Order: sequence, then structure tokens, then C-alpha cells
Amino acid sequence: MSNILSVMTFLPILGVLLLLFIPKESKGTLRGVAMLTTIATFAVSLPILTGFQTNADFQFVENVPWIAAGPFAMRYNIGIDGISLWLVMLTTFIMPIAVLSTWTAVEEKVKEYMICLLLLETGMLGAFISLDLFLFYIFWEVMLIPMYFMIGIWGGKNRIYAALKFFIYTMVGSMLMLVALIYLYFLGTKAGITDFSLLHFFDLKIDPATQTWLFLAFAFAFAIKVPMFPLHTWLPDAHTEAPTAGSVILAAILLKMGTYGYVRFAMPLFPEATHRFTPLIATLAVIGIIYAALVAMVQEDVKKLVAYSSVAHLGFVMLGVFSLNEQGVTGGMLQMLNHGISTGALFLIVGFIYERRHTRLITDFGGLSKQMPIFATIFMIVTLSSIGLPGTNGFVGEFLILIGSFESSLRWYAVIASSGVIFAAVYMLWMFQRVMFGELDNPKNQVLADLNLREIAIMVPLVVLIFVMGVYPNPFIEKMTPSVMKVIAKARIEPVATAKVVVPVVAQPEVAPVQPAAEQPVTAH
Repeated sequence: MSNILSVMTFLPILGVLLLLFIPKESKGTLRGVAMLTTIATFAVSLPILTGFQTNADFQFVENVPWIAAGPFAMRYNIGIDGISLWLVMLTTFIMPIAVLSTWTAVEEKVKEYMICLLLLETGMLGAFISLDLFLFYIFWEVMLIPMYFMIGIWGGKNRIYAALKFFIYTMVGSMLMLVALIYLYFLGTKAGITDFSLLHFFDLKIDPATQTWLFLAFAFAFAIKVPMFPLHTWLPDAHTEAPTAGSVILAAILLKMGTYGYVRFAMPLFPEATHRFTPLIATLAVIGIIYAALVAMVQEDVKKLVAYSSVAHLGFVMLGVFSLNEQGVTGGMLQMLNHGISTGALFLIVGFIYERRHTRLITDFGGLSKQMPIFATIFMIVTLSSIGLPGTNGFVGEFLILIGSFESSLRWYAVIASSGVIFAAVYMLWMFQRVMFGELDNPKNQVLADLNLREIAIMVPLVVLIFVMGVYPNPFIEKMTPSVMKVIAKARIEPVATAKVVVPVVAQPEVAPVQPAAEQPVTAH
């Protein structure tokens, strides 16, 4: 199918249209339609995985005229490579799990909630496949709206505060990125580039001073989304107040938009600035790893503890990505997937126990392993995955990141960051020990039911992936390696000697090849 990416991306919108015609009282039907829509989207994405050829080209490309108004020309230009492939698959895989987790957790405004979930899926998929800078920005903003409503309407008691904080932080970063996109476009027009095509801007030579400002604008927007220290403060509030499905999607997919943004846009577009700011970003990443781990140790709320663990894990991703070598960047990309699986599973586990006890305080639990043995077993597996135990998915990514960082100019950063692995074991195992072991002396805990079939069905795919990716990660690494090497090559471009834009000229085709197509660089005079 030549337009399979478009079908996959906009299929959730079809689900939204169906939901509009279903009465709000028919909660079971609403959930069923949303569930079937996300399953169908996952099914459509499978041929993309099986048909993907292991090379560095963008594949399943669709490139047609979209908007032509005055000097601005936008094209509907989408495609995937080895970097975006697995993030697309992670999105379509997680969404049915997120919908299934809401079956009994959400009883109010079910129709609106399901609509938000499906809109969010379209926004996330669109951002990962966009090869047009303006199109990417539109999908980037689309993601913000449904998540804002999910936190603000279905969140906890401080949901309004958390939703506004999430919105303001993300919007400030988005405005800076928009200004940078517009400025970059006008630089491109001087070089003969007639649209917002990302592939053409890869070959645009920009003087170092301009690169610095443009990189800072992009990097600030992406740093908020990651989130990096000290721009991380919105995340614990958003995670704590969000409903379970919102926390799962936020951790598993939305946070990856930040790290993906660095790899796809900031690093290859502004290589000189990338090298200049690598020490600063590595420093902030290491601070985030250590700081978040120490704060997690003193949390009494299980969900907030898991939220701070996300900050620490994504600090490792940033450290690997900015090592600018194969092991580090590959480890960073793999850790994005690993974090999505393990931390998404942790938020599901917190949701299961919250539905039963309506509390997340560690002190309210104890001895649950005696009452809920299936829950305890799955909880232990996911905890060890989050720590990075060998044989689980978390180990492979962190190991490659530390190896890559140690072999780069970030050697001492890697040495310091390795202590974060130890801290992770401390706060995760201590939390697990207090919740699952000890005396079962609270009467409310003595009557808790173990996981039901629906909850087991939710967790089994995640547990299977934890072991598959931990024992045999090579299929995941093989498909991303050529694209990773291309990004590294672009980020290693030598500094530009001139202070002005070097003018390349490109003849833009009316319609680009549809399936699959390699990128076509801008040719210089």
C-alpha cells in the first residue's frame, strides 16, 4: 500500500468520527470502538515493520503539494527511517494497552476521554513520520491539546495546576521552535529552497553564530519535552495528577518526542552548535540522573517516585545521544524504547493498585506479595527491568550508552552517570520491599484481589518484550543502525568557514516517489 503511513496515522480520526455518533451513555460501546480502532492501527503498522528495508533511506515516502500561499510552500511530506520506525511501532503497540487500562478506571465522560486518546495517537504518529518542518510543528501542537484535557479533566485533586503547568511549559518551548522554523525557512529561501522539506535543510550551510541561536531555540523546546534538568519540574506534577492511561502515554511516548527531536532535527541541522553545546547538555543530563535519583529516594508516593525515575532514565538517553558515536546513539535510541516499555508498565502497576486502595502512599501498603502473588511477580520483573538487570531490556540500552559515552569525549560524564544505576537499584528495590513485603497488617490490604484476566492481558505483552529485548536486542538494533550512522555523519560536519549561508539550489519535484524513496540532497553551485 503506497499510502500506508497516512492510513495508519489518520485511522484514529476515523475512530473519533465513529465515537461522535455513539450515545455517551453507551460506555461499553465507546470503549470497544476506541479499542478496536487502536488495534486496527497497530495491525496496519505491522506491514510497515515487515516491509522496512534495513538501510538509511526514508521509506514509505509520501510527498505531495499541500499549501502554497505567497512565499510559503508546505508539502505533505512523510516517511520513516530506522530511527522513527521503532518509535512508530512503540506508539501503535502502547495505545491498545492504554485504552484497555481505562476499562474500569474511567467512568465519567468516557466518550470525551476516548476521543482524546485517539486524537493523541494521531498527533504522536504524525510527529514521528513528518519530513516537513511545518507539518511536524502542527502535529507537535496537536499532541498538546488532548493531553492537556486528559490531565485537567480526569486527573487528581491538583489536576488544574498540573495541566496548566504542562501547557505553559510546553507552549513556551513550542513558540521558540516556531520562531526558529520561520527563520530557518527564510535562510533556505536565500539558498533556493522553496519549501519546508527537512531533507533539503540538512544540506543548508549555516554560519556558526546563526547555528547557535537556532540550536538553542530547538534545544530548549526539546529539553522541556524530555524533560531535562532544570526544566523537568512539570513532569512529576503531570504524572502524579494524570489518569493511568495519560501517565502511560506520557512516559512511553510523549517524552520521547524531546529526545527524538534532538536526533532528527537539532543535531543534523546544526552540527557546529551541537559540538559547542555537547558539554553543557551532558552536564545537565548527568545532573538530572543524580538529582532525580536522590529525589526519588525520599518520595512517599509511588507514582511520583516512578515519575522522577523517568527524569533519570531520560538523562541516560541524552548522554548517549550526545556521545555522537555508534554505541552511544544506538544505546540512546534503544533506551527510548526500553523506557517506554518498563516505565509504562510501572505506571500501569501503580494504576492497578490505586484502583483497589485509592491511595499511592508507600506507607499504606506492606505485605502485598502474600495477598497478590501474580501482581508481585509482574511487579518484580518490571522493577528489575527499570533497574537494568542483565537479561532485561533496561540493561542493554544503559550498557551501550555508558560504553559509547566512555569512548567519546564524555568519559568522565559516563563515570559519574554510572552511579545513577546504583541509585536506581536503591530507590526501586526499597520501594518494592516496602510495598510487597513485611507484615500484611492493614485490614484494607488483607482483602485485595489479585490481578484479573484483563489486567494480566495488559501486562503480558510488556513482560514478554522486556525479556525479548533484553535477551535478543539485535533485530531492533540492526534496523536502526544505518540511520543512526547517517545522523552521526551529519552531526560531525566540519565547522563552516564562511560567515554567510552557502547557497545551494534545488529543483523541487511536483510529486516525490511514493514507495520507498531515498533522500535527495541539495546540490550546491
